[in-house]
Amino acid sequence: MKITSVRPWVVARPPEAGETRASAPNSIPYVFVQVDTDTGITGWGEVTTYPGSVANKLIAGVIRDASELVVGEDPSRIEALWNRLFRQFTYTGTRGAISAMISGIDIALWDIRGKALGQPIYKLLGGEVRDRIALYTHPPRPDTPEKAAAYAREIVDSGHRALKLDPFWEEMADKSISYLDGQIRPETAAKAVEIIAAVREAVGPEIEVLIDAHGNFNVPTAVYLAQSLAPYGIHWFEEPVPPESYHALKQVRDQAPVRICVGERLHTRFEFLPVFEGNLADFVMPDVTWTGGISELKKIATMAEAYYIPVSPHDASGPVNVLAGAHVMMTVPNFYKLETIRYDLSRYDPMIDHPLDVRRGDLYLSDRPGLGVNLNIEYLEANDLQG
Repeated sequence: MKITSVRPWVVARPPEAGETRASAPNSIPYVFVQVDTDTGITGWGEVTTYPGSVANKLIAGVIRDASELVVGEDPSRIEALWNRLFRQFTYTGTRGAISAMISGIDIALWDIRGKALGQPIYKLLGGEVRDRIALYTHPPRPDTPEKAAAYAREIVDSGHRALKLDPFWEEMADKSISYLDGQIRPETAAKAVEIIAAVREAVGPEIEVLIDAHGNFNVPTAVYLAQSLAPYGIHWFEEPVPPESYHALKQVRDQAPVRICVGERLHTRFEFLPVFEGNLADFVMPDVTWTGGISELKKIATMAEAYYIPVSPHDASGPVNVLAGAHVMMTVPNFYKLETIRYDLSRYDPMIDHPLDVRRGDLYLSDRPGLGVNLNIEYLEANDLQG
């Protein structure tokens, strides 16, 4: 078997409930990777990323440029192809856009391997250690404590046992991509506390409430916010400071009275190693579509296992992201929960040939080969944004 083509797709996302195609924002389109072979088997990957359309079209270009390194090769040589792609870009940097490109191709190669052998991917990674994948999810961004409480109750009613909020989003939406001082207005911090207090009262003590800071804060602000939210039993405080400084993370870790989670913006095992060796986090959350694909997520999870740190894969995109992370986590003893962007994943249905099987807050994988789904070419063609 030989790889015959590698094609990126940049496509508009399906609208959420209450949206129309005209009103749904396309600032963060999906990026999928189609890898074809001379036997007719096609593999699917994904590399959807931030800050939106510009970044995703850039990564699509990187995928097109890198395709010449794998076309004509045997798709079963996944490790060799991973290292060829990774080392080719050493002089210009192997993280970010490059590791995302590798991720998309790597996921598609595992999909091909599973289809060629007639096995789901998790069977090829050592077999399952559980029969389902526990999920945590997000409510819509609340602008009042009352709305936050209502959204949280809706998630709990769906059967999910954990939810994540960014109660600072009202002020930090712009600062998260134009970081200057890492501070927050006192009134915004106070409102965040009110929101989390309302959520905790609404869901009770048994539901895990996770906080996402999106790497927006300086050290004293992150510590202050963690201390303010600690009385409400938050399960973790995520990305308290920007990802560039492990020293800043250590300062927060040493002072904050809550558990710390990091990793969605760390790329490859090499950037996770200082977190493990420095005791800098209680949880790690690598993104399978950014950090190096299924191959790399499995390695990071195994490294984390040696330090007894739970792994909770990040997800901010489409169905391939969810499924690729889930296949790895089926085989990982130190798994916590898998993230999804919403509790109702039916918005993915037009894009795939089998809907995701989510029941009472758990994702169930099928025994279909590879990822277990194929993307809908008609949807991709109708919603292609590459012109």
